[in-house]
Amino acid sequence: MAVLLANDTISGHEGTVTATVNGRVRVLAEIKAITATMTKNKTEVRTLGRRGVQHKASGWAGTGSVTYHYMTSRWAEILREYAKTGEDLYFTMTVTNADIQSRAGSQRVTLMECNINSADILKIDVNQPVLEASFNFTFSDFDIIQSFRPIN
Repeated sequence: MAVLLANDTISGHEGTVTATVNGRVRVLAEIKAITATMTKNKTEVRTLGRRGVQHKASGWAGTGSVTYHYMTSRWAEILREYAKTGEDLYFTMTVTNADIQSRAGSQRVTLMECNINSADILKIDVNQPVLEASFNFTFSDFDIIQSFRPIN
């Protein structure tokens, strides 16, 4: 019987995030959390002989969110550029999960055509000893560059 060992779970502390912006790769060490979700668009289909509604996939949309230590103006500057000039910035992010204790190994996923929807542009909070901020984004494509290894 296969049993999951605690050492094979993936630590949330182990990994890296990079962004390629205007051809320049930047390590995003300030990121605390990132999530990307692919949601399938589905069309309802009714057919003769069935009372229930069926669903047919008809596309997808990619969305994500980032929480980061509030210590960079990078994301606010991207939004300011759009506000002032109308020029929007699309970039690529690569996220690697790499916990050396896990037999599952590493996973590396690249998100393409990332574009910020909304972001904190300033923050002060006297009740917080360490400030954090966030932004939401969309992406139009993704690749799984390296998959976790099966452990069972």
